[in-house]
Amino acid sequence: MTANRAPLASSRGLARTALMLLPLQALFRGGEAVLPLLLATWFGRSTETDLYYLLAAYFVFAATLVTGAFQDSAIVPVLVEVDASHPEELAGIAGALLGHTLAVAVGLAVTMGVLAAAGTLFLSRSPVLAMELVPVMAVGLVATAVRSFYVGLLNARARFSAHPIASGLGMGLAIATIALGRDALGVVVIPIALLGGELLAIAILAILCARGLGLRLVPTLARPEPVRRIFTLVRLEVVGSLITRINPAIDQFMSRLARVVGGGTLLLCATNVASLPTSILQATLFPVFLTRLAEQVPRHDAFLATTKRTLAATSVLLVLSSATLATFRTPLCRLLFLHGAMDDAGVAAIADTLPWALLGVAPFGALLVLARAHVACQNSRIMPSMGLLNATCNALFNMAFVGRLGLSGIALSTSVTYVVIAVVFWIRLPRRRGRDSLRITGVP
Repeated sequence: MTANRAPLASSRGLARTALMLLPLQALFRGGEAVLPLLLATWFGRSTETDLYYLLAAYFVFAATLVTGAFQDSAIVPVLVEVDASHPEELAGIAGALLGHTLAVAVGLAVTMGVLAAAGTLFLSRSPVLAMELVPVMAVGLVATAVRSFYVGLLNARARFSAHPIASGLGMGLAIATIALGRDALGVVVIPIALLGGELLAIAILAILCARGLGLRLVPTLARPEPVRRIFTLVRLEVVGSLITRINPAIDQFMSRLARVVGGGTLLLCATNVASLPTSILQATLFPVFLTRLAEQVPRHDAFLATTKRTLAATSVLLVLSSATLATFRTPLCRLLFLHGAMDDAGVAAIADTLPWALLGVAPFGALLVLARAHVACQNSRIMPSMGLLNATCNALFNMAFVGRLGLSGIALSTSVTYVVIAVVFWIRLPRRRGRDSLRITGVP
């Protein structure tokens, strides 16, 4: 078992490891950044695209119940601890986590799928289209959960390159499928293609796990102590993330008050452009950062020093990138979106909304760094209250700004919310020495 163990993040520089991942991320995960641009080109803006994006936000919100348990979550520090102390138990613990993931994901997919079908059947202007979209998205929820499990497991073993390779190939398959099927199937092809991409990614990750780590997983419903501890920690994190995930659905709903045709689609295009800088950091730096912090928890001075350095570096990078995007927003938006079915007025609306979304890029990066610091030291008890604060601020700011600024007001409300959450995360970061100050109630 230990012979297959990859060097952990602390054995090399944090920045060096992230930079080594950057070419892989650019090569294999570029499709994730390109997909929204292609969708805008191929499908433009319409009531059909608004329905798809609304259902997509709904199922992403639902998937948070399981995906939040694995990506940049408490599974990393707990599995790092298990791998260091009892590596022979890792395969059994991972199999138990996989079994519980499947059970929870299937139950959630059925429940949320039925609710979505019932709601759209009576409320949607396109009930037939909704009935075509919902079942595929429900199955996609299960696939996303399984992929997230493998990503969390491989990240805990410092196999950071696995995710960009698998997701990149999966996204390539998805884009090719959409390109070939869009004329025949319309927007229905999007979730079908994404499901196919997820299944390919799962197959690749499972092979890398078996051959690279020597872990052949058998799903079970066993509950050894590390699994119970992960449940305790993750339950709190998922509740917080679940509350926060209401925000995209609220934003899509509020976009209708702006009285712009396809407003939800335009808002999503603007936020996708604004999220590019943080997406790069999430793909390269943050997984390595969390694993390294999990190793440094017993040495709390080093833990705090790494957190502060990473916070300062990411803030500077994100401010500079946001300023660049804001300066060149009009030609950039025309280059990215003024193709195919997307019209000039829609592109202008995206460019007008973008600066307000860019105001939140650096605060969002800061809160992502600080959230991972709390996760690394297993301080998950604060996550539900942080999620509630996030959703409440976003809803209140939406109501305050949308009437005056329209779509830009929705983007501004998100940016201001990120500032508030980042400040509160910093205030609540544990600063006392010793492991005892980092434990949550009920966790050994």
